[in-house]
Amino acid sequence: MTLDEVKQELIQIGHPAISRSLYDLGILKEIKLKDKTVIVTFAFPFPDIPIADMLINSVAQAVKKMNYEYEYAITTMNQDEKLDFMRMEAQAWKGNQF
Repeated sequence: MTLDEVKQELIQIGHPAISRSLYDLGILKEIKLKDKTVIVTFAFPFPDIPIADMLINSVAQAVKKMNYEYEYAITTMNQDEKLDFMRMEAQAWKGNQF
């Protein structure tokens, strides 16, 4: 698969409590492909969010289905990214679904 094909798969992964994809929310900040490894950078709105592992694992499952290895890094959103996230969360909140 090409990087674009991998991205197309990953940007469809939804958030369990917000009716938006992780990509649209800005959580999937960067996706790279190096040999047989997909490297994802997650940007969370706050440090130590309770469902971080769940979100990371949802991407891991999709990567494994594509027969790639998986690596990830975590960062925190900047102020503008956080404001965008909060706006989308308020608009599309569907509640605790997990």
